[in-house]
Amino acid sequence: MGTERVERRLTAILAADVVGYSRLTSMDEEGTHVRLKEHLRVLVDPKISEHRGHVVKNTGDGMLAEFSSVVDAVRCAIDVQRRMAERNAGIPRDKRIDFRIGINVGDVIIDGADIFGDGVNVAVVWKA
Repeated sequence: MGTERVERRLTAILAADVVGYSRLTSMDEEGTHVRLKEHLRVLVDPKISEHRGHVVKNTGDGMLAEFSSVVDAVRCAIDVQRRMAERNAGIPRDKRIDFRIGINVGDVIIDGADIFGDGVNVAVVWKA
């Protein structure tokens, strides 16, 4: 191991992805992509900002966001889930975009604008 010191911080991590994304894209690839981008633009990204978080990265069908407060992360997740239920009203169950969201408070490694480490891994694993 080198002598370079790794930058770390304690943070609240929100990891989210789309339930059944592969199935949805196999039925309607372009439509699914367009609908997901719209949900992110109109609902998810603004909710993250509203709750004092920021998007670290988008990962195809998912995202990683960081908050300085776990309470803000949980409130954001609840708002997103409630609003998605409203947005999905009237849409057939097999065509709905639903998010799995996991939250963890943990120590992360900072690498530029990205974060890594067990703190991130636990949030990703606990998406429900």
